[in-house]
Amino acid sequence: MEDNQMNLGIGTRLQHTMHGQGVIVGVRYATYLISFIDFGIKEIEKNDTKLENIIAENVTVEVETTAEVEKSLLQILRQWSDVSEVVPLGDKWNGGTILLQTADKTLKPKEISIDDFFHKIVMLRDRLRVLEQNINSHKKLSDEDKVNIQQYITRCYGSLTTFNVLFKNKEQWFVGDKASS
Repeated sequence: MEDNQMNLGIGTRLQHTMHGQGVIVGVRYATYLISFIDFGIKEIEKNDTKLENIIAENVTVEVETTAEVEKSLLQILRQWSDVSEVVPLGDKWNGGTILLQTADKTLKPKEISIDDFFHKIVMLRDRLRVLEQNINSHKKLSDEDKVNIQQYITRCYGSLTTFNVLFKNKEQWFVGDKASS
């Protein structure tokens, strides 16, 4: 790793020749706290020559705060596992149902629990996030290919903004392309 004045930020993914794949979860004056997939969290010198294949995130001259570490840990969990955050359904929808009625009123309508429907929407959102991470870290895709594919994912998020009404917390909403809104 080249020695420079900038700190790699929390969320930076990298490869260590001894410990394998890791993500920076903390930044100190002379070291990084790196969470390795197979070795847990280790403190590594910033100038360690065994650090390579760095995909920099949040590059800064400042040291991260504890609150930023906590946010980054949640981001890391999303990137490296199938663990998803708890996403609460809006209070007014709890216990509700969705009724699907065909144009032919002689046919029986289909009733679906809003809780079940919401769970499927959240799973879709989480899978789109994992897809984004896989695209961004793909070694064979060009930057242009990554951007083009990312635009389709952003449009998918935009198509799903209709379901934001179900979310309790606005910060968990789907967000599409703001430029075309």
